[in-house]
Amino acid sequence: MTAKLITTPGGEKLAILPAEEYEDLCDALAHANAMAEYRAGGDEGLTLKEVDALLAAATPLAFWRAKRGLTQAALAKAAKTTQPHVADLESGKHGGSLEVMARIAKALKIKLDDLATTD
Repeated sequence: MTAKLITTPGGEKLAILPAEEYEDLCDALAHANAMAEYRAGGDEGLTLKEVDALLAAATPLAFWRAKRGLTQAALAKAAKTTQPHVADLESGKHGGSLEVMARIAKALKIKLDDLATTD
């Protein structure tokens, strides 16, 4: 690490890092926090096969519904929406409102972020 330590005129001690090293530290902290959450049972892990299935799915919703073993109708009922609406969301035909997606995430026992797409 190539940190430069300085003291401000007010006596505050600061470390100056190259941006790349700072970003590496941020990534390491995010990883450590994610692993702690996983170990505490707060985050569900996926096997390599499941990661491949998630990446191959039309949408994250399609993957998570299938992983949970729910039909579109069962998920729709749990999330207080309709099966055709779930089908449209799964296919990516249109996005859902935040309220509906939050209910779906709750029904699937996942975080709302887990339903986000990068498109």
